[in-house]
Amino acid sequence: MSFQDKVAIVTGGGRDIGRDISIKLAAAGARVCINYANDEASARQTLELIQAAGGQAIVHRADVTDPAAVAGLVAAAQAAFGPRIDVLVNVAGGMVERRPLADIDPAFFHKVIDLNLTSTYLTTHAVVPHMSEGAAIVNFASQAGRDGGGPGAAIYATAKAGVMTFTRAMAKELGPKGIRVNALCCGMIATRFHDEFTKPEVRTAVAAGTPLRRQGRPEEAADVAVYLASDAAAFMTGANVDVNGGTFFS
Repeated sequence: MSFQDKVAIVTGGGRDIGRDISIKLAAAGARVCINYANDEASARQTLELIQAAGGQAIVHRADVTDPAAVAGLVAAAQAAFGPRIDVLVNVAGGMVERRPLADIDPAFFHKVIDLNLTSTYLTTHAVVPHMSEGAAIVNFASQAGRDGGGPGAAIYATAKAGVMTFTRAMAKELGPKGIRVNALCCGMIATRFHDEFTKPEVRTAVAAGTPLRRQGRPEEAADVAVYLASDAAAFMTGANVDVNGGTFFS
């Protein structure tokens, strides 16, 4: 899977799954713009790992829920690597915190929706005009978007279901232009997300109930994302691909 001379933007590209995607894209020849919102140290470390291996990348801080910041992200990638963008991977997102319905106020609702769904729309809207035939977008939905999520994750699950539907809609709209759009629906992957939002005993129980009897690793999800972005997946679009070890079948 070669990405030689291709330009990629990876939102949330500095840590966990996003880090592995950035590293794998760069190793395959892509010039990568690593976006981060707050964790500059992790993004810089990802950059150093790419450069140490001979790859090309930059880091750029942008809140991808802010249209002006998203425009700045695209401009930074173009300033570094030229006007064309070949790959967009929308990893950025998060649950913020678990809340039952009684504790969900409008501000919290919109914050979670913006972080996961609005951000995906904004980056897609900003990047597509600079894409041409053969380009690819990979979104990050979630198993929660299929099954409603765990306790207190209602709005996160709703947002990720929106990402899944947006993925299908964009596949239809952009397909005639030769631009593919797919998404990952990850289950229990061993990242900081679950360190923050999932109790250890729940993680153990979920892993035990998974046919493969374990959590996924970030690099395993990254491999699927990179595949979907590559020409090896040239006839795949509109797919929401389950990466969950068999916990849930769509």
